[in-house]
Amino acid sequence: MQRTPGTPLNPTSSSQVDDPATPEPADPPSAGSPSSTPAAATGGDTSAPKGAGASAGSAAGGDTSAPESAASSSTTSSSSNSSSEAGKRSWKWTVVFGGVGVVVLFLDQLTKALALAHLTPGEPVNVIGSLLKFNLIRNSGAAFSLGAGYTPYISAVQIIVALGVIYLSRKLGSAGWSVAFGLLFGGAVGNILDRIFREPSPFHGHVVDFLQTPHWAIFNVADMAVTSAAVLLVIQTLRGVKLDGTREPRK
Repeated sequence: MQRTPGTPLNPTSSSQVDDPATPEPADPPSAGSPSSTPAAATGGDTSAPKGAGASAGSAAGGDTSAPESAASSSTTSSSSNSSSEAGKRSWKWTVVFGGVGVVVLFLDQLTKALALAHLTPGEPVNVIGSLLKFNLIRNSGAAFSLGAGYTPYISAVQIIVALGVIYLSRKLGSAGWSVAFGLLFGGAVGNILDRIFREPSPFHGHVVDFLQTPHWAIFNVADMAVTSAAVLLVIQTLRGVKLDGTREPRK
């Protein structure tokens, strides 16, 4: 091969010299690294709203818990107030029941003592003409002198009635029922004391009767109280008033 002027001796030398100056392409992983920067930035930006949402949720949760706690506290206070008011009403009617019972028992025993001290059996005394007389007798039976031979059984029944009245008095919720129970309790206990402590023997004692009206059996204050209690209980029942003071719905 003939050498010409201007022709290089080694044709590849120029390419060898120029090759180092040629920039090499970037590797695929490194080429994608610039695009990873926005993704990271995006990930950082998205984490911030999540945190903000969580804090907002916690703030919202804190806001809702406050009304719930306030509502629960108000419900508790209202229930406690209603229970305290119910307790006060219950004690009120219990006091009425006990007061009426004590008054009836006191009057019954006092009048019986006066009758025994000032009256003679078989010698009636006119008080209001023939409408009312004092006539002293001793009754071994129940009302109208019935069951004269069953004095112990009558005493047992009266004791059970008195205990039942005491038990039910815890549920009293009205004035009518309280007064009726007081009359019933005072009258029953008044005659029970006669049967237990008077002659001839315990639980065989005779009840002292001394009040007489036309066409009616001779009675005492205890009998009057028991009869009045029965009438009052019937009235309360007809009115639809229950033991606790509530009324039955009208049909």
